[in-house]
Amino acid sequence: MKVVIAGAGAVGAFVASDLKDAGHDVLLIERSAALVARLRPSSEVDLFLGDACEVSTLDEAGVADADVMVAATGEDQVNLVISLLAKQEFGVRRVVARINEPRNKWLFNETWGVDVSVSTPHLLTALIEEAVSVGSLVRLLEFGGGEAHLIEVTLAEDSPAQGRTIVDLGVPRDASIVAVIRGGRVVVPRGDTRIEVGDEVLALTTPASEDALKRILVGGG
Repeated sequence: MKVVIAGAGAVGAFVASDLKDAGHDVLLIERSAALVARLRPSSEVDLFLGDACEVSTLDEAGVADADVMVAATGEDQVNLVISLLAKQEFGVRRVVARINEPRNKWLFNETWGVDVSVSTPHLLTALIEEAVSVGSLVRLLEFGGGEAHLIEVTLAEDSPAQGRTIVDLGVPRDASIVAVIRGGRVVVPRGDTRIEVGDEVLALTTPASEDALKRILVGGG
């Protein structure tokens, strides 16, 4: 997979290094010549000096061939411009954008070319809720500008789903159970997988089906 990351600060550089170690083809774009000069001697990731807000820079960097574009700079307005250019000018299939100011979250949607937005405060909130909530639905991530949600439910004893197989749950057509975490082990769900009390159930759903999925896994009217 070819990944282009804009912004070689602490976040961008770490993500680039992690992806490189995982075997991906990674290019890091940075507009600061001083930062590029400092990173280049020790970095195993390819570095490209230029302003990722410029179409010419993205073109020279080969963004048109990228599978994923990551806008990881420390400025939200810059990340939005990069996302829009990557999607509209170069047709990048997957655009991921970093949100620095949580109050700007509403801007990071398909209108600006963002497929997945990452806000550390919102993610921390979701993870804290996930860690302490049993028998409630927690929304972990949003995709496609909010058109799809990754949700998590830790099954309580009174869950209507406990003891039933996935095929018998009646999951809506535009929702899917994608993983079950049981005793620290990931269970790949199949139709005959039986859900038990204490299981962490991860599901992908549209907003329209989220309430129906909540009734199936949590209960209530």
